[in-house]
Amino acid sequence: MEETQQLKTQLDLMQAALDHINQGFSAFDADLRLVAWNRGLWEMLDFPQNLARRGTHLEAFLRVNAERGEYGPGDIEGKIRRRLKRAELFEPHYFERIRPNGQIIAVSGTPLPKGGFVTTYSDVTEDRRRQEKLERTVEERTRALQQSEDWLRLVTDNIPALIAYLAPGPVFRFANRRYADWFGQSVASIAGRPAPEVVGADLFKILEPHINRAFEGNAVSYEYQRERPNGSSAYMRSTLIPDMTQDGRTLGIFVLSLDATDQKQAEAALVQSQRMDAVGKLTGGLAHDFNNLLAILMGNLLSLGRMDTPIAKETLDAKLSPMLEATKRGSDLIQRLLLFSRGKAIDPQTVSLARVIASAGRLLEGSLPSAIILETEIENREIAARIDPTQMETALINLAFNARDAMPEGGTLRIALTETQLGKREADDLGVSPGVYAQIVVEDTGSGMDAQTQLQVFEPFFTTKTFGTGSGLGLSMVYGFIRQSGGAIQISSALGIGTYLTLYLPLKRLEACDGGTLTETQGTRPQRGRGELLLLVEDDPDVANTVTEQLQNLGYSVLRAESAEDARSLALELPELRAVLSDIIMPGQINGLALAREIHQKRNDLAIALMSGYADWSALADQDSQCEFPVLAKPFAEDQLADTLHRILAAPPIAAS
Repeated sequence: MEETQQLKTQLDLMQAALDHINQGFSAFDADLRLVAWNRGLWEMLDFPQNLARRGTHLEAFLRVNAERGEYGPGDIEGKIRRRLKRAELFEPHYFERIRPNGQIIAVSGTPLPKGGFVTTYSDVTEDRRRQEKLERTVEERTRALQQSEDWLRLVTDNIPALIAYLAPGPVFRFANRRYADWFGQSVASIAGRPAPEVVGADLFKILEPHINRAFEGNAVSYEYQRERPNGSSAYMRSTLIPDMTQDGRTLGIFVLSLDATDQKQAEAALVQSQRMDAVGKLTGGLAHDFNNLLAILMGNLLSLGRMDTPIAKETLDAKLSPMLEATKRGSDLIQRLLLFSRGKAIDPQTVSLARVIASAGRLLEGSLPSAIILETEIENREIAARIDPTQMETALINLAFNARDAMPEGGTLRIALTETQLGKREADDLGVSPGVYAQIVVEDTGSGMDAQTQLQVFEPFFTTKTFGTGSGLGLSMVYGFIRQSGGAIQISSALGIGTYLTLYLPLKRLEACDGGTLTETQGTRPQRGRGELLLLVEDDPDVANTVTEQLQNLGYSVLRAESAEDARSLALELPELRAVLSDIIMPGQINGLALAREIHQKRNDLAIALMSGYADWSALADQDSQCEFPVLAKPFAEDQLADTLHRILAAPPIAAS
């Protein structure tokens, strides 16, 4: 190749510039002869200096490398030929070669437009060592993390709690074995799935507001109920804790849930125990009331029995009227006491507080000494709260009996219902949210409490009564119930002056028609029949005679059956029959509810009503409490019977299930 002096000068200048590059560099022409290089190439790859001239063929470089073992053992000529053939293709290429001394060279070749190629050589030995070290570190840490996760899984799977982690979506990222079992899933099947799929759409509707609050950065606690596959109810108490960054972003939420079923059952047993304790305290007063009622009945019956002459209607009415009122009052007392004693432990509903106070007041009548005056003040009958009404009655009765014990010489017990607004400061002091509350004041003029007693009065098992006369659970149960209902309780007392207890409950408001007194039906003429034929199923002859007379007085025709078998035959054989009225509990026979369902399956044109003298007839009948037929509680007044019969005869037939 002939070079001019000017070209040689330019090449020398380019050569000097290339020597300053920290990579090796070479350029070969279309004949694979060296046209340019830099000092870095010879220093990096240790080539003989005699090769550092223009025109040296690529083969010479390949031979040096092959002979000193750069390409490994084997056929040297074959290795050179294969590399020359690849070079003649002038294709882009990149590879890394480890030299015998351990040096790692990255070779990157780029073809030139008119043939030949430019190649750069980089010593990447340190980079690859650092990368290998990093990979080993990552592998070790991954292994350690896996061990840590395995350990965490082992721990969380053996903790008696349900643990999970929810990412935005919400999507499950983690769940321990107990959490997976609770929802009938496996640990592997939960990860990555949306929450509604895992917990079910119906339950998710209940949990969603709590989950949303947690993703807003709030710690949330709540309870929910879920039906197990065997049909029993299970209760879960859950806490959601946000996983937050320092700048306030919520990455996810930790879920901690505890099975509260046993605790709920224990609470229910304790509440029932307290309720039965209150029933026991009421017994004396109720016995007094019933003795008075029996005295009225016995006195008038004896008076009527001694009369030898015909009795004038006015005289008969004068005797029968108080007897009828006495039986109604006795029935009312029994029903109220039974409802109170068997009330569910937790049955929140929006109820009129005026009605609850009035009901508790009626239960207390006669149970408080005559020296104690009971006063009730109701500001507004529309004031309501979402509470368990029987627990509220229990609370009021417990407070009333505590007041009674504090007034052995007599005094005044006042129960007042008002509406109040709690500002932020007052609400914070009480531990509730600001807003409108129903306020129930229970005030007595008794002996009062000292400051130390007031501090301990709501503690479980604390009592100032003589050992064996008080459990110390009454006020702690009241406190727990009020707090569970979203309210607060405040006490103010002084020795020798009395005690002033204030209960606060989040206010709900009823419409006047719901919160007011029920419309009185006395004096109105009961709905009468038009000779319709009814079947009465009652095994007690005296009761059957009485109910038959009531039905006939109301204008109905009556056919009686003393057994379930007779009732079944008559109901199916008499097309003119319009309705069936059956007792529920019939000893030794199929119960009335089962009989009614059997008749209804075959004749859904028959109107059916049931009656029972048992408060908890569903347990005795071995049936669930869901009854599709109206049930009359014995004893019942004629107008109640008339109203029930009118409703079932006027209503369309119930579809057979």
